[in-house]
Amino acid sequence: MRTASALQVPNLWYIPRMQTPEITAYLKTYCGWSAGVRAVLAKYNLPYTEKDIIQNPAFRWEMETKSGQPLSPCVEINGHMLADISGEEVERYLIDNKLVQPSDAATDVPTNAACANEQHEGVVKLNL
Repeated sequence: MRTASALQVPNLWYIPRMQTPEITAYLKTYCGWSAGVRAVLAKYNLPYTEKDIIQNPAFRWEMETKSGQPLSPCVEINGHMLADISGEEVERYLIDNKLVQPSDAATDVPTNAACANEQHEGVVKLNL
């Protein structure tokens, strides 16, 4: 009786596991664009470090220093800074760089939209 070694018999069911990217998201507490980034990261169940640039001005300074500009959200993925980006653009970057497999799963908020007027007005009132 002949036996085959593991090297001779390919495992046709083996699917390589993608390495989890290291993600830092510079987001606003309340913001449509920031909500879209959060929704995409949740959609793909990706762990990330959130740095709220409204609650902590040091995070805003860090974001501006790393990105070279003041607009948010900014998302750093494996050391690559995506500046002034929407959730939709984050998703495209993750897929294009083979960090996730495309998914048709729905998100609970738009991934490419500013705050709704009433949400923005609520934030302005909170800051007064």
